[in-house]
Amino acid sequence: MSWVFLMMAGIFEMLGVGSINRYNLNKNKTSLFLLFFTFGCSFIFLYLAMKRLPMGVSYAIWTGIGAAGGAILGMLFYGESKDWRRIVFIGIILASVIGLKLIG
Repeated sequence: MSWVFLMMAGIFEMLGVGSINRYNLNKNKTSLFLLFFTFGCSFIFLYLAMKRLPMGVSYAIWTGIGAAGGAILGMLFYGESKDWRRIVFIGIILASVIGLKLIG
């Protein structure tokens, strides 16, 4: 169950990064609520995951999902560059997350 919590933490981290961008574009109460809600959920799930998983692995996977997911959201929804090199390096981050899961 800890790995599920860690994946959920990473997904909420990714959504939190997206909500920061949303808040920067549209400063209203809904955007601010989403920002706090998504990061709050991210930290709660990270806390639950770290009850059983080592800190180093948990943090690396959590930030990897957040960083890669934030970059993907930027490309899909905010018109950020879709350069093939950027996609390759995002793939390397995701491959590293999968590798940590396989050896963990």
